[in-house]
Amino acid sequence: MMVLVLALTLGITLGLLTNIMVPAAVLTYLGVSVLAAIDACLGGVRASLERTFDDKVFVSGFITNTLMAAFIVFVGDRIGVRELYLAAVVAFGIRLFDNLSTVRRLLFRRWGWE
Repeated sequence: MMVLVLALTLGITLGLLTNIMVPAAVLTYLGVSVLAAIDACLGGVRASLERTFDDKVFVSGFITNTLMAAFIVFVGDRIGVRELYLAAVVAFGIRLFDNLSTVRRLLFRRWGWE
């Protein structure tokens, strides 16, 4: 768990210190893919707290979710329905908040705050 916190801190610090410009054409792809990646990471934290974490499942889920999110945006762009990315935002947003609430309950139970 500490490695995750350190990696997150390092990633945020590097992101704030570098000045990388993202082309406007890929902003929607990037946003939805980041949301999918955050969902996968939070799912990994949840599985870790439930003691069911499997690294192969985590890595495959991370890659699959991120690619599927980008693919949904791509399909929407190609068929002329630019708002199709909202389907991915809603799906991953719901999963993200569901995982977050489960993580919170598991931590409360672990710390005896229930």
